[in-house]
Amino acid sequence: MTTAKEAILARVRGAVADLSAPLGARGETPWVDQASAGVAETVELFVENVVDYKAEVVRVGPDGVGEAVAAALTAYGVQSVVVPDGTDPGWTAAIPEGVRQVSDDALSAAALDSIDAVVTSSAVGIATTGTIVLDHGPGQGRRALSLVPDVHVCVVAADAVVHDVPEAVSRLHPQAGMPRPLTWISGPSATSDIELDRVEGVHGPRTLHVILVER
Repeated sequence: MTTAKEAILARVRGAVADLSAPLGARGETPWVDQASAGVAETVELFVENVVDYKAEVVRVGPDGVGEAVAAALTAYGVQSVVVPDGTDPGWTAAIPEGVRQVSDDALSAAALDSIDAVVTSSAVGIATTGTIVLDHGPGQGRRALSLVPDVHVCVVAADAVVHDVPEAVSRLHPQAGMPRPLTWISGPSATSDIELDRVEGVHGPRTLHVILVER
């Protein structure tokens, strides 16, 4: 009979046996099975943990995203916003006329630094950690877009919120031969020195505004 220790060590050995093998040819990913909470409980836990990171969360229906994006940009006094390729046209159409929309035509870091905000969609939300993951598909842009502007308005679909990290990884697993970089966001950028003085906005956006879309 296999002991728990032997099972764990076997999984570890299997996971690192041949890291030189191409994606899709490394065998089955080892998992530790853990029961997930129900859908409603998972979403509530996600909201609780995102707010705990000092991010703002607004909950809307599918038809309310554009209005919520516009309200967020207005609330933060945004004068310019970068819009990634593939962004929902309904969201961009709702952006107030006084806000300058900028397309990402390989903008430099300096150019991005002069832009107030970015609006993106997302790939997955993780309830237990309050983390949002961008896989930089359509509507999410390249990594710099979500790291340089001071305000990040991020749209998260409630049905893309999972319970824990293993569930998120299973959704994010790239197609064989097509890996993409991932950006894992747990609240606005913040750091503390040895005296625990908290400083926000050093390594990324000072403000994270999450629009949770529930059907």
